[in-house]
Amino acid sequence: MRSFPVAIVMLGAGVALLFWGQSASESISSEASELFQGAPSDKTMSLMILGGVLAGLGLLSLLRRPSSS
Repeated sequence: MRSFPVAIVMLGAGVALLFWGQSASESISSEASELFQGAPSDKTMSLMILGGVLAGLGLLSLLRRPSSS
């Protein structure tokens, strides 16, 4: 039961990073990077990947059944 607050924080932080990454992808610098390099900026990709991983871990922690010990 102790890991429940940690899982909630991880899920919330992951979702926040995903939204931040989405917002960063619409910035002028990211659009310029995408225009010239064909890919979003490194910051955008890092935020979205980290957010997805963190949200996924938080969700898995919430859905995991507690141990019987």
